[in-house]
Amino acid sequence: MIWGLIITWVVTSISLFIVSRLSFLGVEIDKFSTALWSAIVFGVLNATLGAVLKFLSFPFIFLSLGLFALIINAAIFALAAAFVDGFTLRNGFWSALLGSIALSIVNGLCFGLLSQLGVL
Repeated sequence: MIWGLIITWVVTSISLFIVSRLSFLGVEIDKFSTALWSAIVFGVLNATLGAVLKFLSFPFIFLSLGLFALIINAAIFALAAAFVDGFTLRNGFWSALLGSIALSIVNGLCFGLLSQLGVL
């Protein structure tokens, strides 16, 4: 249980750091320790506020065929950037939207690779 949480934290930190190195997204993380803190803040916000927002906005998510969930994820991403020093979004909401999409893709690839290797 605890190892799964630690692995998820480290993989999300690495994914955030990779996303920050894709300069066209406008997501900036100055060092890896900032990525570690950002992953914690993002995870806590996503598990608490994100879950509540997705529950309350379910009709909008349903009617938009899930696209409104992207807006909620971008808002959580931007909120995490606001809370962590050294984690900035150059282009505001658009950086948050593109960054959250890129984070989902990179995280999915990393977790898929770990699953194939038998780590998870």
